[in-house]
Amino acid sequence: MPTRIKFCGFTREQDARAAIELGADALGLVFFAGSKRYVEPAQLGWLKRLPSFVQLTGLFVNAEAAEVNAVLQTLPIELLQFHGAETPAFCAQFGRRYIKAVPMQGLDAAGAVDYMSAHTEACGFLLDNYGVSDIGGSGTAFDWDKIPSHTPAPLIMAGGLTAGNVGEVIAAVSPYGVDASSAIETSAGIKSADKMAEFITAVRRADALKADH
Repeated sequence: MPTRIKFCGFTREQDARAAIELGADALGLVFFAGSKRYVEPAQLGWLKRLPSFVQLTGLFVNAEAAEVNAVLQTLPIELLQFHGAETPAFCAQFGRRYIKAVPMQGLDAAGAVDYMSAHTEACGFLLDNYGVSDIGGSGTAFDWDKIPSHTPAPLIMAGGLTAGNVGEVIAAVSPYGVDASSAIETSAGIKSADKMAEFITAVRRADALKADH
């Protein structure tokens, strides 16, 4: 099965369209005002013009339920990504599938499994290099040896992934998906079509090598 590719932190329609044309499976929009990649929901009307068959993901960090519902009522967000200290009950209340980010700083493999096991309704877990008091997006990798061998739901790898190292993590972990943001940008929120293409090529090359073995 090919590794799914999610690019996160889009702020411009032209970048989203370029990602789709290159073959990205999912696009992430950041609805956290503390992020350099935050966009006001009112400025994202262009999401409704994007081609079908690409999954739009809304990223929230310790938001109020009303904020999440307001986005869901106005924008075509299909998947939720919670990147803060949200409880399982909070994440599950919106009638959308969700993935939960796991703060790998300070967690070993057993601790990561315990963290994930609480979210019984999550459809996936995104492992990122941040701590419980941070929000991720650092662009740095964590120790892949801490990744548990068995998890309650599919894994999406994040945290410092680039075209230069994504093949290594695919070979080592065989994740369901990979997620990149800063590695495919010229500046925060401004994506590079060339960098996105390089990343996707590296993922597909790693998938081909894995299939050969």
